[in-house]
Amino acid sequence: MDLAEFRKEYSDRGLHREDLNPDPVAQFSAWFMHATELAVPEPNAMSLATVDESGMPWQRTVLLKYYDHDGFVFFTNHGSRKAKQIAIHPHVSLLFPWLTLERQVIIQGRAEKISSAESLRYFATRPRESQIGAWVSNQSDVITSRKFLLQKLAEIREKFQHGNIPLPSFWGGYRVVPASFEFWQGGPARLHDRFLYRRTTNDWHIERLAP
Repeated sequence: MDLAEFRKEYSDRGLHREDLNPDPVAQFSAWFMHATELAVPEPNAMSLATVDESGMPWQRTVLLKYYDHDGFVFFTNHGSRKAKQIAIHPHVSLLFPWLTLERQVIIQGRAEKISSAESLRYFATRPRESQIGAWVSNQSDVITSRKFLLQKLAEIREKFQHGNIPLPSFWGGYRVVPASFEFWQGGPARLHDRFLYRRTTNDWHIERLAP
């Protein structure tokens, strides 16, 4: 199928160096809040790119659960494909595609496990069904059918029908500690605005990139 006619002309919203916050986390927060205020669907959805032992890249969409100047945190099964790949190659990339705003943010950095105590604090805030779901799935394992999952779901519900659901030992969070940020704003004639923040010893260095 020829998709050459699928073409969009971007607005002239623009992004200027003088408008950027010198702190990339503050700049991210401003864009994230704007996406939230304009009801962008799931603004915390991000593509996570990892690399396996052969050098093959993999991507999947995960949800950002919280962030601060220490990094960007998501949660997964420690036996999942992405967790195994992070154990081998901890350098990862995150992409926030806020397409309706003609914006993207790319964050590159190093992923590291957070503490069990920190994972437990988040786990306790999840809906009960989501807590149960963390126990049900051996993420990325081959299974025979969906029926297998539903049977295991019933077993876990029965097991934990009374009281609080404990944090699985095989489930928890990862924090991506950023080394760089790229803020991309679509522009007319494909002359997009791109600014790269790179971490230096004590601060962040900002450069404009060609589109």
